[in-house]
Amino acid sequence: MMLNLINHVLRISARRDRTEINSAMVDALTELFAPRRVSIYRCYASKRKTVVFSCAGFGPQGQFLRNAYLPEAQFSQPIERDPLLLRCRRELSAVLEHLDDGSHRVIFPIMRLDDPIYFIDLEMAEDFSADLRVTLMGLIEYFGNHIGLLDYGETDTLTGLSSRKTFDKHLFELLGQASTDRRLGNAPQPARRQAQADSNHWLAVCDIDHFKRVNDTHGHLIGDEVLIMVSQVMRQSFRFDDQLFRFGGEEFIALLQPTNRESAAASLERFRHDVEQTVFSRVGHVTVSIGFSRLLISDTPSDVIERADEALYYVKRNGRNQVACYEQLIEDGRLAAREIAKGEIELF
Repeated sequence: MMLNLINHVLRISARRDRTEINSAMVDALTELFAPRRVSIYRCYASKRKTVVFSCAGFGPQGQFLRNAYLPEAQFSQPIERDPLLLRCRRELSAVLEHLDDGSHRVIFPIMRLDDPIYFIDLEMAEDFSADLRVTLMGLIEYFGNHIGLLDYGETDTLTGLSSRKTFDKHLFELLGQASTDRRLGNAPQPARRQAQADSNHWLAVCDIDHFKRVNDTHGHLIGDEVLIMVSQVMRQSFRFDDQLFRFGGEEFIALLQPTNRESAAASLERFRHDVEQTVFSRVGHVTVSIGFSRLLISDTPSDVIERADEALYYVKRNGRNQVACYEQLIEDGRLAAREIAKGEIELF
């Protein structure tokens, strides 16, 4: 048993990707404890609602594994739909439920600060020894610590959003998904967004207006407080499956899941409005300017960022505190485009 445990811990520790870590953890749980069922849920908690995404597990149909960075609506649900998960969320500790057939279900939360970030859900056929219980709890604690180290490496330490160095990985994941959807003709799930023929992923660059003035007038500590509050507003404004980043300085990026242009603009306008209505300590009110563009299958990170930046610069030149879409600006003739050598469109 001990050698098997050490072997699985080594396999988990060798992973630096959430999806791969989840896969290794499911392998360890199924081999060491022979549960009837295992589910690893990634938890997206906010003041408005908490959503759980079933990203890995084992059940009657065998093992399953999903991209832990891109939650899929069809495998996600509000936590209220599962009373035991909800109880675990409220109590922030392991919870147990005895099932009618004599088996039992136990759920362990993986915490970051005061919020759960994962749940590990096990259905066991029967009770097992105290030694096995200690081993199980130790493995789950190790899993939580490893995820915590991964979070530390992927997260901007000031705002808690994903950092710039994780942006490329997330964007390539989205571009790969978009390419697959387009190639296979898949439509986004209705539960995620209303399916439309023109649904696409979207990237938005969000910039705090006159942020240098905030730092010069109030100092960098107050400037940091503004950045933290903007990031908090960002989390509350966007949906759980949108990817949010602090890109550097006062600049933030949102990667939106598939939707049409109008819905993307509405989501970004909601964020812009929420920031405008927020009262910032000692500063009063601040605003954000936002430019966004759709992701193309052939895009590199610099391609789509350049298009979104052009829309952002247009907003900055025309009053700030607005949302502008690159494609809409081109169609309206408010920006000019020209052909470049590689045959794509770029602005001058």
